[in-house]
Amino acid sequence: MTSLRKLGPSDLQVFPLALGGNVFGWTADEAQSFAVLDAYAAAGGNFIDTADAYSAWIPGNEGGESETVIGKWLAARANRSEIVVATKVGAHPSYKGLAAANIKAAAEESLRRLGTDHIDLYYTHFDDETVPVEEIITALDQLVKEGKVREIAASNISPERLQASLDFSEREGLARYVALQPHYNLVSRDTYEGELQETAARAGLAAVPYFALASGFLTGKYRPGASVESARAEKAGQYLESERGQKVLAALDKVAQEHDAEIATVALAWLASRPTVVAPIASARTVEQLPALVAVANLRLTEQDLAELTEASA
Repeated sequence: MTSLRKLGPSDLQVFPLALGGNVFGWTADEAQSFAVLDAYAAAGGNFIDTADAYSAWIPGNEGGESETVIGKWLAARANRSEIVVATKVGAHPSYKGLAAANIKAAAEESLRRLGTDHIDLYYTHFDDETVPVEEIITALDQLVKEGKVREIAASNISPERLQASLDFSEREGLARYVALQPHYNLVSRDTYEGELQETAARAGLAAVPYFALASGFLTGKYRPGASVESARAEKAGQYLESERGQKVLAALDKVAQEHDAEIATVALAWLASRPTVVAPIASARTVEQLPALVAVANLRLTEQDLAELTEASA
């Protein structure tokens, strides 16, 4: 049994890989999504990450498709109490921004789609600098007081606004962010390392990085001359053209070979070892893609492995 990790200062205990829900109701239909969710839970997974905006970018979708699929799965499996459900507010086409009234309305919609009376971890998806942090925190605190949200968190926020939010929570004795969802991986380190990471570390926040596999680049399936059928191939292909991308792949190949592990597992294990990181997020469209992701729970890299990867990605 994999040991769960404590999510920052909260009481939430989570599997060391959060399953990304962005593909549910997009590149994975309901049956595929259920199969992936079943396999993740069977592997000991309990931490599912989604957002009310998933997948509004698809023609014909309006947002909330992922939450709806997850809600149906939770109902069908009657396992709500065993799963830590994280969702986000602020980017749904009908509920944009972080004004207090919008947070309240969007939360009700997420609860309805998820078929639950509470959200375990509720993120602000993108900071809304037109709204004072005082208003955002007060609105989130209200949801916590009502029992609709257990813990609150932030994503895509500046160090300054994050610190101001934490300071306001402390000063007023209101709900306080326990986690941060930054863009962070082996080929994108400056998106988190530095002031944002230092702010999170000082506050004891848990980092739950998104794009943990750089749109699939860090699975190793993108190679010179290889063509990959994927909705995200173009983005991943760009990393291949950079010197850093090539160095990182070479280091990943070496470490993966030494451990007889998948490249994706090694990339996630490096991320999971970083200061503040509790659980990287990765998504699987098919059950076949899942073992390499959940294997991060049991892969122990040596200090030398980690140093080689850190150096290659510098």
